[in-house]
Amino acid sequence: MTLPTWKDLLTDRLAPALAEEIDIYETQIELRRQGKLDEKIFAETRLRRGVYGQRYDSGQRHDGVDTRTLTYPSGGLTKGPTTMWDAPGMQRIKVPFGVVDAAQLETLADLAEEYSDAIVHVTTRQDFQLHFVHLEDTPSLMRRLAAAGITTREACGNTVRNVTACPRAGVCTDETFDVTPYARALAYYLLGHKDAQDFGRKFKISFSGCADNACALAYMHDIGLVAAVRADNGGAPKRGFAMYVGGGLGSVPYQAKLFYEFVAEDELLPVAQAICRVFARLGEKRNRARARLKFLVAKLGLDEFRRLVEEERKIIPLDERWSSYLDDLHTTDETPSRPSEAPTEASAGPTQSPAFSRWRSTNVLAQKQPGYVMAVVCLPLGDITSRQLRALAAIARKYNDGHLRTTVDQNFVLRWIAERDLAVLHGDLAAAGLALPGASTLVDITACPGTDTCKLGISSSRGLASELRRRIEARNFQLDDAVKDLQIKISGCFNSCGQHHVADIGFYGVSRKVGNRTVPHFQVILGGQTERNAAAYGLATLAVPSKAIPDAVERLCGLYVREREKGESFQALIARVGKARVRELLEDLTRVPAYADDRSYYSDWGDPREYTIGDIGIGECAGEVVSLVEFGLAASERIAFEALDDLEGGKPETAAAKALRAMLQAAKAVTQIQNIDVGDDPAQIVGEFKTRFHDTGLFNDPFAGPKFANYFFHAYEEPLERTTIEAAHQRIEEAQLFIEAAHALYNRTTSAS
Repeated sequence: MTLPTWKDLLTDRLAPALAEEIDIYETQIELRRQGKLDEKIFAETRLRRGVYGQRYDSGQRHDGVDTRTLTYPSGGLTKGPTTMWDAPGMQRIKVPFGVVDAAQLETLADLAEEYSDAIVHVTTRQDFQLHFVHLEDTPSLMRRLAAAGITTREACGNTVRNVTACPRAGVCTDETFDVTPYARALAYYLLGHKDAQDFGRKFKISFSGCADNACALAYMHDIGLVAAVRADNGGAPKRGFAMYVGGGLGSVPYQAKLFYEFVAEDELLPVAQAICRVFARLGEKRNRARARLKFLVAKLGLDEFRRLVEEERKIIPLDERWSSYLDDLHTTDETPSRPSEAPTEASAGPTQSPAFSRWRSTNVLAQKQPGYVMAVVCLPLGDITSRQLRALAAIARKYNDGHLRTTVDQNFVLRWIAERDLAVLHGDLAAAGLALPGASTLVDITACPGTDTCKLGISSSRGLASELRRRIEARNFQLDDAVKDLQIKISGCFNSCGQHHVADIGFYGVSRKVGNRTVPHFQVILGGQTERNAAAYGLATLAVPSKAIPDAVERLCGLYVREREKGESFQALIARVGKARVRELLEDLTRVPAYADDRSYYSDWGDPREYTIGDIGIGECAGEVVSLVEFGLAASERIAFEALDDLEGGKPETAAAKALRAMLQAAKAVTQIQNIDVGDDPAQIVGEFKTRFHDTGLFNDPFAGPKFANYFFHAYEEPLERTTIEAAHQRIEEAQLFIEAAHALYNRTTSAS
């Protein structure tokens, strides 16, 4: 008896387009396994579905598990053998603007147990990640996520990444207006949009409801949007956004520049689309190190970039979606499920316990709606277990109708909590191990995966974060008021996934040679600022051995406690005393003892082995640049492969139809060399291809002349009256020759450029 697969079980629960998309991805896995799909294209394909490779040399993870021997059985209802080719990797799960519900958390809990290590990781882009996932399991995983309303599409790759937004949107006391519906509109408008598929690198967007807080970090994004209201000529106030462009962290951080003081709400989508089109056309494609939007803005200058965007905006075909979402901005509204005034069971709760008081002082935030508050669920290292996820889902259902949001500092926020319920809520969270105090304080450290799983990790960011948290907690949170709200952010390398540039005290992993051994170090970054949407970036001061970093943190905090002036921020103190003074303060910590005297310096946090760089190599934040044309041609080959499959399965009519589809796809792909706006209408594709490539002779083969183009026109203009096996076979052969000619044209075009 053959057990049903998840594809069988979920057919009726997925939108047809989404189901087809995952089916295509599954076919691409098989094509790659057979060597029929180029590795460069497959890598970018799986990355655009959020599927990464990961490293395995890191020894013990922060929880003591040996990552070198971690293996997990295939999940789901059917199992298959595992090969070295599909060794476990990482699955990123996209959560636009951080909004998630209780049912989705329960799905994530199931998937983490069945396909991963029963841990879900919250990222600094409000996403989720599962580690140690087998490639062969990813289609089933994606189907189950899709059935719960979650996508992995464009979670990675050279695309628009997850659109982030303030997790307080709609309830924040400081916001201009709720940015949630706007973030939703732009996120789903650009998801899969053809104008956002031809980038040289990733592209990040953020929405903030105000200019002063740190909830969305708008100024470090390719496009940062800050809510604004303007009344022209005494008219009614109109919503819009201050738009910033060209921000980004990475190894060389750039502050976003003010692009427009005000973009009206009905122009938000088309202006963002125009920016994407200019970036796709003019952004660097060959040198990945210079391929972000920030470099294009710097190269052209802000004024010239603005001129190009405005010219592009004029020629974009009209799209009704630009304004249709404005008809109902309340689709994203949340409402309380428990009244704020009525007495509840919380009236008998332990409202005066020290644990509750400490948690309330750091983890509870006011809402602008009277009687309601937000409660932050603090997650060390951004990790939460499957058991805790299920408990959190039940808690959310009980107190706020199942609504949650993730944050850029790797936590959850429960909104619309009746103040009267706080004590009992705290008790429920404590029972699940989710009532840790200290949200957004010194102990709430942000850290990227680092050497635990990332191929680019140099030093153990998670191991260091765990040790720093342990030492701070050992003081029972009895910190001087001056330092308790400082932010620490840690990256395992210079790429700033832990956002170290915008921390009060930031670190990124490096290494140093001491004698004939390598020692893990961290560069100390000072002068950054998360407030005012990441208003300032820090700079490296000096490199300190990893094992001495906790002492460095203690000294820096001590300096601030002793020498700050009234009302002086940490950044202002560092600027006043100067980097030379800081170097002097930390200089002795840079010395590494001899190996014979203290071997601990020669291993990293959480790993007892002697430190080596390990299997550091090419990271998978994004694949090689694959153009729209290459993607289109790969798709045409896949469709031709499916046609051959249908022919062998005795379905000649379907096979012949797919052969024509394959030719149309190839024609569309090459037409995009000259016309990015060519649509999906077959008549338009044929007409554009004929005018631009057949009539001009550009498509002619050096030996066959226009023959292959004529195969295409004949197939389109004269459908088969009676589709025999032989006729379908011939049509597939013609499609394959046409696709080869399209490849040749593309190769000639790129060689000439």
